[in-house]
Amino acid sequence: MPRKSLLRRYLPLYMGLTLLALFLAGWVAVRTTRHLVVERTTQDLEDRATLLRDILQDRFTTLSSTHLDSLAKRWGQAGRFRLTFVAPDGRVLGDSHAQPWDMEKHADRPEIIRALSGSTGFAHRKSPTLKEEIVYLALPVRDNGAVVGVIRASLPATVTKQMLNEIYSEVIISGLVIATLVVAAGYFVFQRISRPLIRIRNGALRFARGDLEHKLPVPNSRELGSLAEVLNQMARDLSDRLGAITQQRNELEAVLSGMVEGVVAMDLEERILRMNRAAVRLLGVTHREILGHHLQEVVVNPDIQRFVARVLDRRQQLEEEIALHNGRIYLQAHGALLRDAAGRDIGVLVVLNDVTRLRRLENLRKEFVANVSHELRTPITSIKGAVETLRDGAINDPEDARRFLDITVRQADRLNAIIEDLLNLSRLEQEAEGGGIPLEPGDLNTVLAAAASNCEFKAREKDLHLDIINGEAAITRLNAPILEQAIVNLLDNAINYSPKGGTVQAGVEAGDGELIIYVKDQGCGIPAEHHNRVFERFYRVDKTRSRHLGGTGLGLAIVKHIALAHKGSVSLSSAPGQGSTFRLHLPRIHP
Repeated sequence: MPRKSLLRRYLPLYMGLTLLALFLAGWVAVRTTRHLVVERTTQDLEDRATLLRDILQDRFTTLSSTHLDSLAKRWGQAGRFRLTFVAPDGRVLGDSHAQPWDMEKHADRPEIIRALSGSTGFAHRKSPTLKEEIVYLALPVRDNGAVVGVIRASLPATVTKQMLNEIYSEVIISGLVIATLVVAAGYFVFQRISRPLIRIRNGALRFARGDLEHKLPVPNSRELGSLAEVLNQMARDLSDRLGAITQQRNELEAVLSGMVEGVVAMDLEERILRMNRAAVRLLGVTHREILGHHLQEVVVNPDIQRFVARVLDRRQQLEEEIALHNGRIYLQAHGALLRDAAGRDIGVLVVLNDVTRLRRLENLRKEFVANVSHELRTPITSIKGAVETLRDGAINDPEDARRFLDITVRQADRLNAIIEDLLNLSRLEQEAEGGGIPLEPGDLNTVLAAAASNCEFKAREKDLHLDIINGEAAITRLNAPILEQAIVNLLDNAINYSPKGGTVQAGVEAGDGELIIYVKDQGCGIPAEHHNRVFERFYRVDKTRSRHLGGTGLGLAIVKHIALAHKGSVSLSSAPGQGSTFRLHLPRIHP
């Protein structure tokens, strides 16, 4: 049902109440006026009759009927009212409007009866003589206390009715005029009220559409002005609160976007409420529309789906490790229920941590422990075996005793070398964590020459040519002894794996913003699948040959950590049968 306007709804009611009030006021006014007119007419007749009685008081019984009739006609015409003189027996002695001898006795008239009894008589009836409604008032005339006659004054009721009709007409006309003015004033007032209300309503609609910067005009009236000010204040408060909510939302979005952990919020029906960029990346989501869609539509991994279902089913926090993409990514999933301020369950929150690197580091740690155990077990087993053989009697044979003692010394040296390399690695890591190794500007050519001089003897023993290519000055920030150790390790590996009569080449070259120390051998080469792991601790491409050559399996790991301590990196280019080239990449500084 359509709603009516304020004017159409309340103006008819206002008009009805106004007309009712005017009608009641007119009715009371007419009733009061009629009473006043009748009372005034009666009082006027009484005043006239009293005046005439006072004049005739002493002469009423002495004047003849003819004289009284003459007085009645003269005074009645002068006063424009009917005057009648009546004897105690009811005979009419004189009348202003008729001849006394033509009139019947008035002894039975109510006003005459009352006047003869000594009181004032009043009556309102139709006159048989004049044939019209008459208002009568009769007063007794006394002589020595006895009633000797009656003076009656009367007026036609038409006079009173005419006066009342004139008053009624004026009341009606005045009422209509007042009603018209009141209705017009009411219409004007309603318009004055409705126009500001319409402006306030339109302003409120603009507020509802989000235009909170709009200001409502404030009317002069206290009530509507207060309403407009309250709405303006409400708009300001809403604007401030929406601004705060928007800022909080932006901050939340910034926090969620900046998190490395994936965050997925869902309702109880597993419809996605929010998913940050990290979650999109970790879960490999390709669905363009995410919000409002079911988890099964966006994330195809069944383990994630089952994990969310378990959280919703058990209504408690859960934690689980989930493998994605055939084990290439490991996620630590934390699931908990979302609750509103009243404590009601409204959804589930899943936080995903990428633990792939931790898993790999854990695997590397396990492998490192296994490799260390294996590497240490070999020389210890050899030493133990040699000592037990000597104890069992080989010590009595000088030749066997020397041979087993040589084995013990050789394996002890190997054990010492492994421990020394592990200590070097640990020291490098501790110094890097403690603020770094002290570096100062130096020339790489000088460090390379010093490392080559340390390896010349071993190269000559193997009949290898050590080709050191000197270039222009290559200045960088370095720690000469530690960097020299790394180059010695590379040269030593190159000498060990190069055939007799071959060449080991080393030098310094400039790259894009960096300086590169390279060591190139003519060995058997390293397959591509081992390139990413040769710098790991105890990692060996050919374990049997490495141990035969006396390596500890830690040399390249030490090289890598020394490069990292110099803010650099290492790389390898090699192929089976084509030798290997190891490179140390260091940042370049300008002298």
